Amino acid sequence: MAEDKKEEKKKKQPGFRYVPGTKFCSKCGAKMATHKDRYSCGRCAYTEWKSKGQ
Repeated sequence: MAEDKKEEKKKKQPGFRYVPGTKFCSKCGAKMATHKDRYSCGRCAYTEWKSKGQ
């Protein structure tokens, strides 16, 4: 529920282009970069590792 509100807030910001399926950082709310084996946040350096099944 809280993530939906974060996404709605991001959609309303001028200059922000929403891409469906984009992950957002759970610490700061920024859009996360997608890598082969992980998701990483460029703002706060938070990293989420992808599971081997994906």
